[in-house]
Amino acid sequence: MKKIETALPGVYIVEPQVFGDHRGWFMETWSERNFDELGFRVSFVQDNHSFTAKKGTLRGLHFQNAPMAQSKLMRCIAGAVMDVAIDFRTGSPTYKRWISVELSAENKRQFFIPRGFGHAFLTLTDNTEFVYKCDNLYSKEHDRSVRFDDPSIGIDWGIDSPILSEKDLTAPLLADSDCNFVYKA
Repeated sequence: MKKIETALPGVYIVEPQVFGDHRGWFMETWSERNFDELGFRVSFVQDNHSFTAKKGTLRGLHFQNAPMAQSKLMRCIAGAVMDVAIDFRTGSPTYKRWISVELSAENKRQFFIPRGFGHAFLTLTDNTEFVYKCDNLYSKEHDRSVRFDDPSIGIDWGIDSPILSEKDLTAPLLADSDCNFVYKA
């Protein structure tokens, strides 16, 4: 496994080692030992799997407030997505900065986002399946969203009219949210 740094400290692209032959391929997507060796100190407790039928569907900007904040390890197992991480930690040198990475069944890349960041993805193909591990359980009480088109963040989605859930369509701007993440150097 290979860990690739991004412009946001703590956010990484993870490339698994893929072994292939005439039968197909094999890869290890998670190994506590390998992740410890890469410097990740995280214990995952929940796996999630979503299916999205239509290209152009946007899910996010999602997060869970502390104390139920979540680190996530994401990958796309069918189709492709534009996966986005946004720094929501007040006081951070990268506050409100975002990065995106394409995750696809073809490139097999994974994306690690630590606690304190928002997360969203846009489907780039029809029939997309997206899976991710979380280091904290889902908590409806702590579940939050921020508007995907918040002008103070300025994410370039490359699409004018994404398909959205009611929750994402009516989410508040970051300035109006009760996001409680604080940067700790």
